[in-house]
Amino acid sequence: MKIGLVAMSGVRAHNEELTNLGLTLPGFVDRNKIIASLPSLSLLTLAALTPDRFEVEYREIADLKAETALPDDYDLVAISSYSAQMDEAYALSDHYHQRGIPVVLGGLHVTALPEEAKAHCTSVAVGEGEDLWPAILADFAHRTLKPFYVQSPPGGYDLARAPIPRFDLLDPDKYNRITVQTSRGCPHRCDFCASSILLTPQYKLKPVDRVLAEIAAITRIWDRPFIEFADDNSFVHYDHYKALLRGLVPLKLRWFTEADIAVARDEELLGLMRDSGCQQVLIGLESPRRISLDGIELNANWKARQYDHYREAIAKIQSYGITVNGCFILGLDGDTPEVFEEVYSFVRDSGLYEVQITFMTAFPGTPLYERLRNSGRIIRDEAWELCTLFDINFQPQDMTVAELQRGFLWLAKTLYSEEVTNQRRRQYRRMLKDSPHVGKKQRSRKGGDGDVAQSG
Repeated sequence: MKIGLVAMSGVRAHNEELTNLGLTLPGFVDRNKIIASLPSLSLLTLAALTPDRFEVEYREIADLKAETALPDDYDLVAISSYSAQMDEAYALSDHYHQRGIPVVLGGLHVTALPEEAKAHCTSVAVGEGEDLWPAILADFAHRTLKPFYVQSPPGGYDLARAPIPRFDLLDPDKYNRITVQTSRGCPHRCDFCASSILLTPQYKLKPVDRVLAEIAAITRIWDRPFIEFADDNSFVHYDHYKALLRGLVPLKLRWFTEADIAVARDEELLGLMRDSGCQQVLIGLESPRRISLDGIELNANWKARQYDHYREAIAKIQSYGITVNGCFILGLDGDTPEVFEEVYSFVRDSGLYEVQITFMTAFPGTPLYERLRNSGRIIRDEAWELCTLFDINFQPQDMTVAELQRGFLWLAKTLYSEEVTNQRRRQYRRMLKDSPHVGKKQRSRKGGDGDVAQSG
């Protein structure tokens, strides 16, 4: 029996003005192109959990659309998708379902809205796929697929059981970076976050030996891979990650990850990040305004409490030769039309090497979506195609939609212009010359766009 694992990829903003910016300001879309081209780690993991008696094929929707017809030789199809591609995922699922081929839908969006998804498929997987996939396959083999497979307890999968994803299913020439997950979840609970906290209520770690085994499997296929750690928040537990980084040092990798600003607190950790090949860390700063940060982290207002440490932390991290990609969300409650100038000033004055700007986006299943829907601020309910981070799907609190759109366009044109981008690069290189935390070799190779592999 043959199983088709189909990953939805290639998110494209509906905002025509922002899409056109990508033609003249490549830096604006670099990071988003990278995200869209990353393989689906979840589906590769399911493939690893599939017994050998099944034939498994991993495909991406962009490749399927390039063919003259969709393959019809599958006995079962599993599709994983984010909200922005959900309508397309439903159409694909309908195609197979109507032809009598059973379809399983899973992912963050489906976990948030299982009843919506069920209208388009045979079975819905709600929760972490690793816990659900064996039962789905067993029922499929007996032709007794259930309409819903719900993980209980939610988020209960132990990453110590995680298999090595089937990286061998990928075309080595197609991918210039590969994802590895070292943790799942996040200790913070931001109201806008649609990441794996929707799947697991607790932050959990994958054992060091498991992570190193995955990287070893990758290096058997790719000579010099660029690794992207697919974590919502790396380095939460310093001792665990120091052990992992010590294991990475001799491998001479280049890698990228996401973390929070607290990573700057531990200089030993920063040194190990540098020595193990960390090229860049992406940090959600969210706003240069304290008032806009207030209340977005729901557990302990953690984001707002870090505000006074932003500039010092950025300087400390970058002094180790690790560039920081500072992420800002525009349209937060508390933002007024003056916030765009404030973001530009913060980026310029803080010395950030790279910057990412997005619209605040209300994703299904998040506290933000419920709050905005209950207050009548969702522009069009269930318009999932607008959940791209570059389209507006809500009414801002302290400005108009037009003001948000206009300010964002100005900021994108300014931040990603060749002149301003080069200023950031030069500022970073000047800082490295005087840094006591990098050697001559690191000074000579850090700060170039090619070395970062456009990770920003």
